[in-house]
Amino acid sequence: MISFWKVTTFLTMKSCNIKQLPGCKMESFLWMRIFWVRVSRYCHIFGMALKINDSLAFAVLTGCLRITKESIFTGLNNFKVLSILDPRFDEQFGFTDYEVKKILEDYGLASHFEETKEWYDGYHFGKADIYCPWDAINYVDQLKYDQTAGPQDFWSNSSGNAIVRRLIDKADVSTKNEIERLIAGESIEKDVAPELTYDEIDKSIENLWSVLFTTGYLTHKGRTENGKYRLVIPNREGRNLFVKKIREWLSDVTKNDGETLDKLCNAFVNKELEKIEEIFGDYLWNTISIRDTAVAKEKKENFYHGILLGLLGYKSSWLIKSNAESGTGYSDILVEVPNNRTGIVIELKYAGNGDLDAACAEALKQMEEKSYVDKLKQDGMRNFIKYGIACFKKDCRVVIAG
Repeated sequence: MISFWKVTTFLTMKSCNIKQLPGCKMESFLWMRIFWVRVSRYCHIFGMALKINDSLAFAVLTGCLRITKESIFTGLNNFKVLSILDPRFDEQFGFTDYEVKKILEDYGLASHFEETKEWYDGYHFGKADIYCPWDAINYVDQLKYDQTAGPQDFWSNSSGNAIVRRLIDKADVSTKNEIERLIAGESIEKDVAPELTYDEIDKSIENLWSVLFTTGYLTHKGRTENGKYRLVIPNREGRNLFVKKIREWLSDVTKNDGETLDKLCNAFVNKELEKIEEIFGDYLWNTISIRDTAVAKEKKENFYHGILLGLLGYKSSWLIKSNAESGTGYSDILVEVPNNRTGIVIELKYAGNGDLDAACAEALKQMEEKSYVDKLKQDGMRNFIKYGIACFKKDCRVVIAG
């Protein structure tokens, strides 16, 4: 692995040859060369505009991470850096509690304060607790026209959020446990390095925690005696983002696991309860689970529902319906297997008290009472299989209706 600094030092030379960088592919070499040429151009622009410009009294540059300062000899090195840990201007990063209440009152929306706080508050900059301004403004704007509208992921949907996915991709067992704790509303203790620059992000997974903090995906709730920060997910929107990225990661991982997925799908058709429990349980064990005590039972069920739905989706010839209206209610998952006209009903429950058997019994009772099989009959299915599945943390239980 060629170090970033070796490459960038090399690329500053007037004449450079790829042969001087053993192990570097031509495509990578060309992209690095283009990158460095562009960086040098921007450095020159900033230097001219900000350092030797007699018409400028001072300037403000904003961003998530610091600008690299190589040494005292660089063209642009006289910044005063104010990070989100600095108490100066801390309230300028967003809205305070008072300001959000005032905005809502001015628009006759005071009754929506609690959900606004749950979804968009929680950031701690300097000594101030603030709301994400983009979220608050967009939510109020939405409520002006529809007061029944619920909160949405405004800020997190404004970018690709690749940094969260990068953390999940790199996560070992210890890091997965830390992510689970964060989603559960707990804090993790980490050193934070606000002086990190973009080229240092991937040097260690610990650096990723710092970047998640400085870019707003995490915030802190104070420090420990040894100086570590107690990092937490700031609000409901942030938690939704982590859960979404975990699902995407699991989907991408399982795409390359066709043989196992085929066995799982066939087990549902062949009524192999133990095999379903084994394979589905293995996926639960290897993914990052949701155990947030502050999240409603329905939300936890949705997480497991999403995982199972993704796994069954491997069978492209199957018609799979989620939360479809059937009988007198909405079934979790309906599967139509066309080659033998088999219809499968799956009702999934979260066993909040750990009693998997009781949760499975509740699932079977619900599908019978609400006649979930009716939709499959209407679609021409002739054979019917009804499963009740209960999940608790990383365990699952599967039963079949007699």
